[in-house]
Amino acid sequence: MGAYKYVSELYRKKQSDVMRYLLRIRCWQYRQLNRVHRCPRSTRPDKARRLGYKNKQGYVIYRVCMRRGGRKRPVAKGCPYGKPKTSGAVKQQKPERNLQSIAEERTGRALKGLRVLNSYWVGQDSTFKYFEVIMIDPAHKAIRRDPKINWMCNAVQKHRELRGLTAAGKSSRGVGKGRWLSQTKGGSRRAAWLRKNSLKLHRKR
Repeated sequence: MGAYKYVSELYRKKQSDVMRYLLRIRCWQYRQLNRVHRCPRSTRPDKARRLGYKNKQGYVIYRVCMRRGGRKRPVAKGCPYGKPKTSGAVKQQKPERNLQSIAEERTGRALKGLRVLNSYWVGQDSTFKYFEVIMIDPAHKAIRRDPKINWMCNAVQKHRELRGLTAAGKSSRGVGKGRWLSQTKGGSRRAAWLRKNSLKLHRKR
């Protein structure tokens, strides 16, 4: 087994003494830092490489701190005015997307010149979850000349994290491969429904 295999095996046993100690120390350190900050290197090099990271120019890693818990409905004084349908709970609400996807969004908004490639979990405590986001500089020559990654320089890849095109964003959209995701073929549940329920006739038939 290579070195990366051993590192990934460590992370599969998060409740082992070594990992519990490591994660506790790391979470303490992350709490002292800003909510979005640049990492000198990846905390999980095996995971980062599996998600497309290369330790070369043009690739950057940022760490994000996300507060855990549900999403309280943003209404004044806890009064959701309007129709009875909207007068439900103010607390006990959950966001549509997962925290990892929202973490990517916050990083993408903070660093507008970079593109979000992917992200992964690095730790959590009672209050926060911490994710590392792999960012790419689309203006860097090392990226533009690399045929394996220069697709990220296309204009359609701008703010892909805001449109649910990253792996974390796709999970909440229900988009992917497999028979349990057959209802969202073609982009979304609505697109799949419309395609199946539309009558398409050839002009000359």
